[in-house]
Amino acid sequence: MEVVAAINRAKYDIFRWRYELSIPWKLVLALGVAGLTGLLAQVRLPLPWSPVPITGQTLAVLLAGVLLGRWWGGISMAIYVGLGAIGLSWFSGWSSGLGAIGGYIIGFILAALFLGYFTDRYIRSRSFFSMLGLMLLANFALIYIPGLIWLGLWLNAVSGASVNFIMLLGMGAIPFIAGDITKAVLAAAVARGVTPKSAYNGEIDKGKWASWRLP
Repeated sequence: MEVVAAINRAKYDIFRWRYELSIPWKLVLALGVAGLTGLLAQVRLPLPWSPVPITGQTLAVLLAGVLLGRWWGGISMAIYVGLGAIGLSWFSGWSSGLGAIGGYIIGFILAALFLGYFTDRYIRSRSFFSMLGLMLLANFALIYIPGLIWLGLWLNAVSGASVNFIMLLGMGAIPFIAGDITKAVLAAAVARGVTPKSAYNGEIDKGKWASWRLP
């Protein structure tokens, strides 16, 4: 019991420390998470039937908001997108530039902001099943929807022919579902393990967590 209590206290202290950091140090952490995203972007599996490869970067995206909070998770992804746009080669395949920014990458910012908000504001969100549900929603709505819209526009511009919705799903969504669910489960497990189950910044459900506990 003493070990468990010490671990729980350490998690609280780390998140409280993260919450109270000065802006320069928060920027350092945001740069670190952006760099991790760039490294995981190089873990890629090309698909012969789609211009979009399977990559590991969404794992970092799903954890960015959890680790950095409601604003700085999104800022870390904005740094990732912004530096990559101006020439830092850390997009998938060591690419960079404005032409490499797709809707999926823009969706990374939205997903990190969304998950960071719930992590910071609701203790209940830090359970495994709550976090898994939020991560699946972020992945399939906030990342997939802008990604598919961008992919459809890009294919239309390149091929000069319209791509129907079923074809678009076949190239930009269906091949990635199993992998993205696996990454969401892994990210939710990490989030469940590292986040404190007590309030560190005046959470909305402070004092109500014990009566609404999920694994």
